[in-house]
Amino acid sequence: MGERVIVETVSDQPAPEHRRPEGVSDATIEALGKLSAAVDHVEHARGHLYAFHRLIGSAERTLEEATDLLRDAGHDAIAADLDRKVLGRNPLPGMWTFQMVEAFDDGYYAEATGLQQRAIDELVEGRRHIFEAEMKELRRTRGIEGHEATPDDADGQI
Repeated sequence: MGERVIVETVSDQPAPEHRRPEGVSDATIEALGKLSAAVDHVEHARGHLYAFHRLIGSAERTLEEATDLLRDAGHDAIAADLDRKVLGRNPLPGMWTFQMVEAFDDGYYAEATGLQQRAIDELVEGRRHIFEAEMKELRRTRGIEGHEATPDDADGQI
């Protein structure tokens, strides 16, 4: 088992942008932490939506190739049905996937991230991730390598 290396750090405190402003309650920090977690889920869902967009695009190109191969093999009726019923079809009524992405980005995503930013600006002077920074402070072991408060304290160790 490796030895724990004691590290002298510059401040051994979170960066100022990750410290709770004076007078902000635990309840507010907890609520902002939960909001951050919720928006993380929204970001993850957005990634899946973009993956869906890419996969449908790839499927469309592959279906086109399959349609051509079926036609070349003499299966004109199936190829014709693929042309009419699947290729170029809207995956959802009236929308191709780029329209789904735009609708999500401009609607739900914009509202969720905009309100999160408003909460951060109004409640904690624009400081992000205070809940997480305080969790880090509770869990890290001061003076031990790999447990530094900030990247500046890590002395270039990654």
